Amino acid sequence: MRTSSFGIRVAITTVAASFAASLAFSSAASAQPAPAPVRPAATTKPTAPKLTGLPSQTATAPSPRAASCHNGMPFDRFLAELKQQAVAAGVSQRALADAAPYLVYDQGIVNRDHGQRVFGQVFTEFARNRASDGAAKNAQARIRMHAAAFNRAEKEYGVPPAVIAAFWGLESSFGAELGKLHTLPSLVSLAYDCRRSEMFQNETIAALKIIDRGDLTPDEMIGSWAGELGQTQFLPTHYFNYAVDYDGDGHRDLLRSAPDVIGSTANYIANGLKWRRGEPWLQEVRVPQNLPWDQADLTIKLPRSKWAQLGVSYPDGRALPNDDMPSSLLLPMGRTGPAFLAYANFAAYTEWNNSLIYSTTAGYLATRIAGAAPMRAPSAPVVQLPFNEIRELQQLLVRAGFNVGKVDGVLGQASRSAVKAMQVKYGLPADSWPTAELLARMRGGPRPAAMN
Repeated sequence: MRTSSFGIRVAITTVAASFAASLAFSSAASAQPAPAPVRPAATTKPTAPKLTGLPSQTATAPSPRAASCHNGMPFDRFLAELKQQAVAAGVSQRALADAAPYLVYDQGIVNRDHGQRVFGQVFTEFARNRASDGAAKNAQARIRMHAAAFNRAEKEYGVPPAVIAAFWGLESSFGAELGKLHTLPSLVSLAYDCRRSEMFQNETIAALKIIDRGDLTPDEMIGSWAGELGQTQFLPTHYFNYAVDYDGDGHRDLLRSAPDVIGSTANYIANGLKWRRGEPWLQEVRVPQNLPWDQADLTIKLPRSKWAQLGVSYPDGRALPNDDMPSSLLLPMGRTGPAFLAYANFAAYTEWNNSLIYSTTAGYLATRIAGAAPMRAPSAPVVQLPFNEIRELQQLLVRAGFNVGKVDGVLGQASRSAVKAMQVKYGLPADSWPTAELLARMRGGPRPAAMN
């Protein structure tokens, strides 16, 4: 689970380019997975922590410029108060002492958080890279390798192995891409910064609790720049609340223990994201050209029997079940792109990562791992407005009174909702996908030829 790379599931709505690196997921044709890292044998703790990768500042270095949200409080005073909050939350003085060398401010982390570049791939491009045949086969091999843990997790939590494996592969390529930065400096720096201070104060305290519980030492806590930990990139709060010891060694080790990763991820999906045992999550479908496109929205749920009446079928033409199971029609690239029925369990994907590109890819990859056929290619390339025109469209939407979030040239959910509203206004197919015709209408100029 990501915080401010591609996938913050708490507070960010756009896709960060930095996430693309952390999502490195081997799609090599070989289905033989590389061995996962293992926890080293117990040894005497070093007398001093390894400080490789820490900022050049130390705990006694001059404080950064006082953050306005803390009423001008310098970092050292802020840190002292944060430690008091940690003690009040049950963190021991021993854990604080162990963590002290790492509780330093790193302006580079804050700069990275503020300067995130957005990631503009469309769904089919991202899925082709991250949900390929090779990616599915690699995940299937991993499921066979750890069959006992996967079977146990499915029995205890009701989460299918394919769902767990898809997240595991996407987040860290099964532990091959964990990040290389110490976690505590990232967390405390983002806690002092004003953008998401309260969130990261809580995450810092949770990381200290993980240390106190004995799961990881401060020098072992290495991950992404935004403070996520482990092979499925848990925020520290999720690590503390949902990590389980599945290999029985007395530690909840999501960096090196594959069983712990599998069990903990299943626990979070089931109990944190409210997975519904035995129910589907995503299925590809085929849609007719006369569909009422304004019904294609994750907020609109219709029985499968109703979608069947509207002409929606499985890709091979088979009829949908004539039942009352509620589902939404998801068109990640509009009416000429791929189409899916998204069920109640798809909410777990959008909660894990509210980027529609990521969540749809993760759900689709899980179906491929579970044995579904590759999705049909669009009959013709889906026309996407270039970056500068999407940004212009966002500016026009803002002028029309819509809140699209950041005007950044990336089609986030807020922009898609605004696009749909304007499509309805102008009598265009309301599939939430921006077109040259919509842009021309909003400019007030001549209308280009509409897409077929």
